Amino acid sequence: MDEKNTTNRDTMNREMKKQQLRRQIVPSPGAQAAGLAPEPEMTEEELREAHRKAVRRRFLIAAVILVIAALAGAGFYYWWQYHEYTEYAVSWETDLIAADGEARTESSFTGYVDFGSNMIKYTKDGASYIDSRGKTIWVQTYEMKSPIAEVNGSYAVIADQQGNSIYICNEEGCQGVATTLLPIVKVSVSAQGVAGAILEDANSNYITWFRRDGQQLDITIKSRLSGDGYPLDFSFSPDGNKVICSYVYMNNGMMDSRVVFYDFSEIGKNASPKRLVGGFDDIFTGTIVPRVRFLTDIYSFACSDQGLTFFSSKNLASPEMLSQVTAEGEICSLFYSAEYVGLIVANSEGENPYHMEIYSPAGKLLLRRDFNFPYKEVSFGGDQIFLWNEDTLQIYNLAGTLKFSGTFDNTISKVTRGRFPNTYIITDPQKMREITLQR
Repeated sequence: MDEKNTTNRDTMNREMKKQQLRRQIVPSPGAQAAGLAPEPEMTEEELREAHRKAVRRRFLIAAVILVIAALAGAGFYYWWQYHEYTEYAVSWETDLIAADGEARTESSFTGYVDFGSNMIKYTKDGASYIDSRGKTIWVQTYEMKSPIAEVNGSYAVIADQQGNSIYICNEEGCQGVATTLLPIVKVSVSAQGVAGAILEDANSNYITWFRRDGQQLDITIKSRLSGDGYPLDFSFSPDGNKVICSYVYMNNGMMDSRVVFYDFSEIGKNASPKRLVGGFDDIFTGTIVPRVRFLTDIYSFACSDQGLTFFSSKNLASPEMLSQVTAEGEICSLFYSAEYVGLIVANSEGENPYHMEIYSPAGKLLLRRDFNFPYKEVSFGGDQIFLWNEDTLQIYNLAGTLKFSGTFDNTISKVTRGRFPNTYIITDPQKMREITLQR
């Protein structure tokens, strides 16, 4: 009895498998409708072969779809990288007015700094934080003879160069005002709101630290030209623990430069009384280093009159030089963001008077490009480069493609990225407008 039941079950299993295989074979809809395609009796091997053909057919269809999608993606990428736009449309336009609705009085000086996806506009009479729709978020009034501004992450400082006041701001407004007894030479700020200033008197210079509320911290670095040297520039790392500083000093009657690193964490405290963790002299012999910057908590660079030098602070106790780049011509412009460093030098050969090079924070060359556009200002907008003069804008990407070249009716003061791809915000002394590139 058990043997008979086992045989019946095996027969039923085989029939069920045949039925499953038959269902995978789809006859012509027209034949089914006409009643001309009765389900054929097929052997088990024929059913398996039909199933394999159906699987191969589905695989072929999927492969064709993937190839078409890949070609479409490659085509879009190529178009996105190398297409040049020739026209633009104005998406919106707004007057730059103060929060009280009255036209802002323009001073003889107006400066702009990128602040996140927005910007800060500052003059001798005050500063305003303007969002990407042209709306003024806050206004801070003051009186300065020579305002300078620096940004790091979500904090900005505005100071009176050769004056005595420093305004520490974030996206919500002014968080504190620091007042100094000595004249201010340079300022910097961390992404946490810690501010610093180079101050000078007749005999010495001091780098002094301030909290975000403006209160002075008990941290000061003193230097003399005849000793450590005269500080030309300095920069905080985003976390506020590290500082890079350039000095010019006397060496056997000649002016030389050095770049030093300070660390104000426990590592620097254990390194030396001045928190000095690294210094580079020989590589800057015979040069002047007017600009140093921390790009990230690890990577920083120094720009001398000879070119760029990239550093890494991965080892907090001992920063190292990563690479040096020699400028093959007179340096015309240095520009940078948290992601890139750019250098434009005069090109002495060929029909293009300018040569541009773009580097990563670690010093890797990303782009070389010659051009002949008579620019006045240059900046990064994400992974694009903006070059402009009084009324003409050119936009390049990191592939070296000229994405757009256009002329505007009003003087161009500032260019930033817009809210969406292919949108840009053009600011002039009176208006802000967003444009969308077309064709």
